[in-house]
Amino acid sequence: MALFRRDTKPTYGVAEPEIKAAVGYGYQQQGNQGASQIGPPYFAYAEDGARAKCMSVPTISRARDLIASVIGCLPLEMYTLQWNGEEMEEIPLAPRSWLQRLDPDNTNNFTFSWLFDDLFFFGVGYLHIKSRTSDGYPASFQRLPANLVTTMDQQGNVSYGPSKQLMFLGLPLDYKDIVQFISPIQALTTVAPRAIDTALKLEQAANRNAVAVQPSGVLKQTGGQPLSSEELAQMAQSFNVARMSNSVAAISEHLTYSETSATPDKMLLSEARNFQALEMSRLANIPGFLCNLSIGGYNYSNNADARQQLWLFACKAYATCISETLSSDNVLPRGTYVRLNPKAYLMADYTGGYGADMPEEMPLVEETVRVPLS
Repeated sequence: MALFRRDTKPTYGVAEPEIKAAVGYGYQQQGNQGASQIGPPYFAYAEDGARAKCMSVPTISRARDLIASVIGCLPLEMYTLQWNGEEMEEIPLAPRSWLQRLDPDNTNNFTFSWLFDDLFFFGVGYLHIKSRTSDGYPASFQRLPANLVTTMDQQGNVSYGPSKQLMFLGLPLDYKDIVQFISPIQALTTVAPRAIDTALKLEQAANRNAVAVQPSGVLKQTGGQPLSSEELAQMAQSFNVARMSNSVAAISEHLTYSETSATPDKMLLSEARNFQALEMSRLANIPGFLCNLSIGGYNYSNNADARQQLWLFACKAYATCISETLSSDNVLPRGTYVRLNPKAYLMADYTGGYGADMPEEMPLVEETVRVPLS
């Protein structure tokens, strides 16, 4: 009886195969006209209106920038697992070339930050495979804005898995050349439209009150011929225009103006706006004190604790989504995986630079700051 065995070679320390163009690799291209619309140039690219509305809310903008500043700065590392007789041991591998720069035209800081942005606002993210090595695995990528990609086989705001019918700018796109990231957290633009509108309306109301020179009040007719409802409305409108632009107002002897007792903080809706800002921080899964919100009781803590809370409550889910998607079988050989390593972010005063060795134990930041009990 003949014995058959497959020779195995280590997956680390081996040079990458030759790079080839991604289009047409290993299958017959059908319906891939959308690839011709991928920039540069970027004339057809446009920002989504719902995202722009969300970013106009200061708390949402702060939360987005905090998480992006973490995700975009984490180094991407490559590993495999090996049984050492007692437990599975994680072994570092020589990285593929794209680990340090997924897109040859952009830094990983840019690519990961905007990939997170898509996951945060739209719940999905897309990387187009620009080129492949001769073994069929990706050699370079390019981010596709999620708002320009349409999934024809899935409806609604919740993704149920990778799509096999993609459209980019209205033209079909071959799903085999797309790495699809699906966020574990539902998109902000779909779960919070009313909360976003409320926050914006409060900002608009506060802005109207802020530009008024004279305080708000009631204009009352005390004599003369009674005025119709239309005449009263016109008079009130004219007086309001003058109140907004002049520090001195003149009215008839038959009119009186009674100021309200509203204080400046009430005029600017400070309490309501602060509550709505807390609602925005909850939607973004950001601890309120990281958005500089006042929520009452405080306790002493250090910067390391603040970083750990930001990582655990806001960043980790997105970093894991990106790492596990880039470790899938259509990106890396089975048995290998990549990971966004947060160690440099969580450890204090690390200035070794990208790829430098970090000691196993490093002191945390000693500086003490006041953070709220939340």
